[in-house]
Amino acid sequence: MTCTVPTSSLLVAPFLLPWGSSIYAQVVAQNIYGVSDISLVGNGAIILTIPDTPILFVEDTTPKSSTTIGLSWQEGAADGGTPIIDYRLSYDQGKGTYVQLADHVVGT
Repeated sequence: MTCTVPTSSLLVAPFLLPWGSSIYAQVVAQNIYGVSDISLVGNGAIILTIPDTPILFVEDTTPKSSTTIGLSWQEGAADGGTPIIDYRLSYDQGKGTYVQLADHVVGT
């Protein structure tokens, strides 16, 4: 048997679980005669989602030269429950349209 639980219901009262929380749960069975004993505790569900938007995106003048510029940012408050594995950098072509400049940018 399987079921799904909306993540949104776990993030609000009465649970108030933060992103990345492990979900420990038990299950009981019921028929017309009654309810079973409670199962052993199971774990294997983690609340996962996309990461929060990076913040404080600014020029980093430390590596600035005639051939390079530096940019820096911080991770958002939540990583979605799994480590950030990639950043993609896009730039404005001056028309409000953005083109990907780099991907697989390693955060430091």
